Amino acid sequence: MGTALVVCEGDETGQELLEQALRVLNSPPLGIRIELQRFDLSLENRRATANAVVSEAALAMRALGLGLKAATITPPEVGDVGSPNRILREGVGGSVIVRTGRRIPGVVPLAPVVHPIVVVRMAVGDAYGAQEKRTGTPGTKDEQAWRTERIDRGTCRAVAEYSFQSAAALDACVYGGPKWTVSPLYEGLLKEEMDAAALRHQEVRYRPILIDAAYAGLLTESGEMPLVIPALNRDGDVLSDLVLALFGSIAGAESVLLALDDDLHPTVAMAEAPHGTAPSLLGKDVANPMAMLLACAAVLDYAARRGDPGAAIVAGAIRSSTLGAAADGVRTFDLGGDATTTDVVDEVIARMRSALSSP
Repeated sequence: MGTALVVCEGDETGQELLEQALRVLNSPPLGIRIELQRFDLSLENRRATANAVVSEAALAMRALGLGLKAATITPPEVGDVGSPNRILREGVGGSVIVRTGRRIPGVVPLAPVVHPIVVVRMAVGDAYGAQEKRTGTPGTKDEQAWRTERIDRGTCRAVAEYSFQSAAALDACVYGGPKWTVSPLYEGLLKEEMDAAALRHQEVRYRPILIDAAYAGLLTESGEMPLVIPALNRDGDVLSDLVLALFGSIAGAESVLLALDDDLHPTVAMAEAPHGTAPSLLGKDVANPMAMLLACAAVLDYAARRGDPGAAIVAGAIRSSTLGAAADGVRTFDLGGDATTTDVVDEVIARMRSALSSP
């Protein structure tokens, strides 16, 4: 049996890390056949195709159900091609983004975090894609900026339900939530769905806490049990970066975009590194490849759910080899090591070959 997945190429160091990660997927003996359908999502090609290539990648991902994406540049200028992430999320019908902070072996975290912290955030809506305008006299004190944001109950339900499903699998506590006291109609929509999911999953511990208190609680509560935090799109974007940094590096974990069917089962899974394109590291062979390697493992986990048991074995080998290399000191400078990107990937490949060839 083979696994086919869409590969979205990116920009700068993001593309370099993707190519390094693909070395792992192309290294024998994996024991499974992996077919890659590649799409060039570099800024240059997005401009040249007026984002048509992004829509093509999304259509291919809907067909195959699996994707792997490199970090890309989002130009800040109004009228430019904008964010490919938004187009991909809308194109595949993505509703949930899952990012998991976990201990990196051999790395002392920046806070007393012990157990995994999973952020389950909206993939669409909220502050992203909101309509904006300005009124009043430009440059004067009476100039005003306006933004119209929108969320829907379906996305709130998906975030809440997936949070409780994840918590059940991890024996974790569903923790945090939006600022529903200040915004009972808008942010309260997510809180309503969290409460409803709690009734459906009464075996799961549930501690709804306002988002600001949840930030503080990460420093005091995360040593007690694993946490799963449902969040609005903007809150989750900021929160997940903080969570990953608490464990030592934003480059130490993967991000997964999920499209869910009516029964809230994944139909599309796109894994990526949550960090940016790191232009200052371009061409230096020093960027941390962990997030992209773990993204490869994550997308193969979802391939296994779709009926390829060999993918689960390879995913486990990638994950254990990546974390094992870090535990034994093969780490890039951001994690206190002196290994190059290539050194880390070479070590992971060597460990995988040993693991997969063992009887």
